[in-house]
Amino acid sequence: MTALPEIREGGLDLAEVHALLQTHLDTMALHSPAESRHALDLSGLQVAEVTFWSVWEGDALIGCGALKELSSEHGEIKSMHTAAAHRGKGVAGKIVEHAIATAKARGYTRLSLETGSPDGFAAARTLYARYGFTECGPFGDYREDPYSVFMTLELG
Repeated sequence: MTALPEIREGGLDLAEVHALLQTHLDTMALHSPAESRHALDLSGLQVAEVTFWSVWEGDALIGCGALKELSSEHGEIKSMHTAAAHRGKGVAGKIVEHAIATAKARGYTRLSLETGSPDGFAAARTLYARYGFTECGPFGDYREDPYSVFMTLELG
């Protein structure tokens, strides 16, 4: 019997998390030029305003995600990645649901994200739209970029 996925806060000290994050960065590099990649590296995830989650199925790391506080009312989803062998199993949806619940618990009124515009990011855009995220303009420190799609969800 397969263990249910478990979302754990942290894990940035684990080698398997480092490897998954490197895969995430490498995947971004396949679809976007360097100046259009906004994924956080390990040091970017280790700052106080970022909460990082690793997702496990038993002893197997199957995904990750993070929530960055932009202000007391606005958060940003970062570093969403599902291990290739676990795609299509709802892992990313569980991370999005967890991020939304955490944002609401923190009192955020808005949750936003940046993802890619190339075809390699189509599944991500579809996932976020399924949870009610809609396209918006750049937020925070972002600028218009033909390789970026900005999305937001009003939390009320």
